[in-house]
Amino acid sequence: MRALARANEIRSARAQIKRGIARGGLTAAEVILSCPPEVHSMPIGDLLLSQRRWGQTRCRKLLAQVQVSERKAIGSLTERQRRLLAALLSGCDRSAAAQAPS
Repeated sequence: MRALARANEIRSARAQIKRGIARGGLTAAEVILSCPPEVHSMPIGDLLLSQRRWGQTRCRKLLAQVQVSERKAIGSLTERQRRLLAALLSGCDRSAAAQAPS
């Protein structure tokens, strides 16, 4: 029963993080760099797909740049991979803001 309760807590926390990213109050780069315990075993592709205007193709293209599988757990990323992904995501955010109509 304790394992089931813990699994439910983790699912709820992940859902809350995904909603925060979708709303724009939290960025995927922040989550990748901080790597809270709840997302430690979460696939990186799931996190990236929770962003607005991100689909499978955009996710795969970004991850191909750093040679990371979309099924790789966030917690198993190296520090170098985390920083590189965060930098690429920050660059994507800036370019999207520049293209947004005023």
